[in-house]
Amino acid sequence: MVIFVAKRLAFMVLTMVAVSILLFLILEISPGSVATKVLGPYATDEQKNIWLERHGYFEPLWYRYFAWAGNFLSGEFGLSHRFKVPVADILWPRLWNTAILGFWTFAFLIPVSLVLGVLAGMREGSKLDRTISIISVLTTSIPEFASAVFLSAIFVFGLNWLPGTSGMIKGFEFQQLILPALVLFLYDFGYVARMTRASMAEVMTTPYIRTAVLKGLPYRLVILKHALRNALIAPFTVIMLQLNWLLSGVIVVEFFFAYKGFGALLLEASLNQDIFVIEACAMVAVFVAVATQTLADIGYTYLNPRIQFV
Repeated sequence: MVIFVAKRLAFMVLTMVAVSILLFLILEISPGSVATKVLGPYATDEQKNIWLERHGYFEPLWYRYFAWAGNFLSGEFGLSHRFKVPVADILWPRLWNTAILGFWTFAFLIPVSLVLGVLAGMREGSKLDRTISIISVLTTSIPEFASAVFLSAIFVFGLNWLPGTSGMIKGFEFQQLILPALVLFLYDFGYVARMTRASMAEVMTTPYIRTAVLKGLPYRLVILKHALRNALIAPFTVIMLQLNWLLSGVIVVEFFFAYKGFGALLLEASLNQDIFVIEACAMVAVFVAVATQTLADIGYTYLNPRIQFV
């Protein structure tokens, strides 16, 4: 097991190195383009050359890459020309805000979707199964921007129960998290529940479950001890993938509710061509994606020891 974990960590590091090289070549290969984005389109050639020389852009390409990668490892992401502050000063607070939103989304998403998915899979073809399936398909088919509008019309303008924005101007307010978290929950709930239902229904038809039932084992024990563990393998994969989606795929929700999170920062940086913020966001998003997949691979071996990865 230790060797397997070491291999997965080594693969994670190699992936990050490959991605960093690709990102560097895409965004940093043309020093003139970088200078234009930082200084603006009206900067003179002399101003650009002075800035490029000051920041080492006349050095060899390999030297620039290692310097660039070293700065990333030390947390030096550069200066944001949009916010006029170091990138780290805005990146980590925004990332933390998205982590808070993701935590509360998952706090309700995981138990509700898993429980309903397991119940539907246990009673395949029943009224409960069909009801849960219809609700799951309905919620998943409605995009985030549409559900955000519907929920705002009901709870903000109709009932006047919740605020329409989540800017947290006066500090953290849990009430402002309800609508963004609810939109994310509704969109993702059906997907996880359907995957759980399909996995549970498949496990319930396997010979070892039928044998356990015919031997007279209590049905509750059969479900909890034998069926549930194998049925959670597929949903576990989906849930780990949703971490990546919550990190960079919540741009619509964060922008709609004016929530100062990672997704909104990435959108704003892209619109303003804030190259150093884009680089930092891209590296963080890739790191989270690779790390979650590594954790998923390790988690597989605990859910089902028969699964082995090369």
